[in-house]
Formats: sequence, structure tokens, C-alpha cells
Amino acid sequence: MRIIFGFLSGLVFGIGLLLSGMANPAKVLNFLDVFGAWDPSLAFVMGGASVTAFVGYRMSWRRHSPALMAEFDVPSATHIDAPLLTGAALFGIGWGIGGFCPGPAWTALPMAAPGTLVFVPAMLIGIFAGRRMK
Repeated sequence: MRIIFGFLSGLVFGIGLLLSGMANPAKVLNFLDVFGAWDPSLAFVMGGASVTAFVGYRMSWRRHSPALMAEFDVPSATHIDAPLLTGAALFGIGWGIGGFCPGPAWTALPMAAPGTLVFVPAMLIGIFAGRRMK
């Protein structure tokens, strides 16, 4: 049951990424180009996601446990350190250069655009290298 709901959740998330334009790197790069051909439409996506997450978290924390697991799996680290800041900076720089973050890249992979076919293997190499460095 957990696998089915996980698949359905991923499917809905992927459809949302496609419909919102997050899987289109040109749209993302235009959103980040504040002093050029700025496209503010993704701000509505972020606003909607923020409201949905806010309400969803409030509803979830009222529950004793998740519906399909014994307990919530929430990161326990609360401090901001150099690895966190470095990772965030690398993520942001990569997002700004390529117009992709991991979720939309996976969503765009079936479209086989050349940028996606370069980004996803590079992302996987980065994830593997990051885990080896810890």
C-alpha cells in the first residue's frame, strides 16, 4: 500500500511540476533573470506550494503518526554549518546555471531534452560524490 501511495504522490507531484513549468529550464531561468526577461509566473507556483506546505504540515503535526508509517521521518539536525551552506550554495548555483533542480529534472527526463540528459547523470554523480565525501 505504501508503494502505491508513494507512486501516486510522485505522479501527482510530477504532473504539478510539468503543469507549472518547473520542468522547463527556460521558464525557470527567465524567473531567475530579474533584470532581464523576467517571468514572475513561477512566484505563483512558489506561493501555492508554500501555502499548501504550511497547511499540510499543520495538519500532519496534529496526527500521532503518518498514515502509512509508524513515525514521522524528520531530520533532527538543527544547526547551520559549513557543509549545509556549501550544499545550499552549490544547489542554488547549479539551479541558476541549468534551470533544473532534482525533481523537475526527473520529470523532464522522459522528454529526453539534451540539457536533461546531461543534467541528470551529472546530478547523480554529484549525489554519489557527496555521499562518499561524508
